[in-house]
Amino acid sequence: MDAISPVGVDAAQMNILPALSAKANPHANIDASAQDFEAMFATTLLKPMFDTIPVNSMFGGGNGEEVMRTFLLQEYGKIIAKTGILNIAPQVKTELIRAQEGARGSARKTDKVDKSSSEKGSGRVASR
Repeated sequence: MDAISPVGVDAAQMNILPALSAKANPHANIDASAQDFEAMFATTLLKPMFDTIPVNSMFGGGNGEEVMRTFLLQEYGKIIAKTGILNIAPQVKTELIRAQEGARGSARKTDKVDKSSSEKGSGRVASR
């Protein structure tokens, strides 16, 4: 017996929803990857700046503050990426799409070469 969701859609139908949304926006993963790259880049830019700030002895220090500062910088990087102020994500997206299209084109060429070589190799060699 299939599980029925509260909205009257069974589990099998719900499994196709991510595939449908991916078809609606084929570049969704590329957008996310480009924004993640921009966030990582912003975090990398901020780290040396925060390394120069001395630790306040009144509120902590030690390994705990180091870890929390890293998390804080990652969140700052994500915020900077969402604002798009560095304008890196659109350029990264363009390059990722170009690389993806190039990979598809080379795969198609490889398939054509494989098919033509298999057709040539399918003939029988006459025995002497």
